[in-house]
Amino acid sequence: MEKYEKQMRRIADRLAEMMMEVLEISEKKRKWVGASDVSAALQLNFYPTCPEPNRAMGLAPHTDTSIFTILKAKSSGLQILKEGKWIPVHPHPNTLIVHTGDFLRIMSNARFCSPTHRVVPNENDERYSIAYFYSPPTDYVVSPSVTGDLNSVARFRDVTVKEFIGIKAQKFGESLSFIST
Repeated sequence: MEKYEKQMRRIADRLAEMMMEVLEISEKKRKWVGASDVSAALQLNFYPTCPEPNRAMGLAPHTDTSIFTILKAKSSGLQILKEGKWIPVHPHPNTLIVHTGDFLRIMSNARFCSPTHRVVPNENDERYSIAYFYSPPTDYVVSPSVTGDLNSVARFRDVTVKEFIGIKAQKFGESLSFIST
């Protein structure tokens, strides 16, 4: 597991660096990428088979707080909410699923979304997944990247990672609207 976590960290550091470049975030503001105090967590998930999957929920609808989550899963169950409908995400062998989180939504000034997703149980197959959550250090100030194009006005106020985690614990699904400008 330690080897897997190190590999995920290398992938996450590189992916974060590319995202920060795309968002034109200054080198000073992205010094945390690859540093030892990055907030990262590995989570192992198990969802047993369920004889009545329509009457159960594997994981309730939510967004991830992280910049992004890297997910490895072998069986279906993950669904993303798009235009009011739940769309199944079918994993392919030897691939990773990456979805963006609330911190990237804030940093990108809403150019990236943080999709609402859930996990539904399966009648026939057990589901195992490994999620790797990647975020800046807790004292980092997350700020929207305001550019001269359509994103010339900040849609969110600046917030530390620690403060936003506290807001999300209290406001849950309303956390982003709580810091909207």
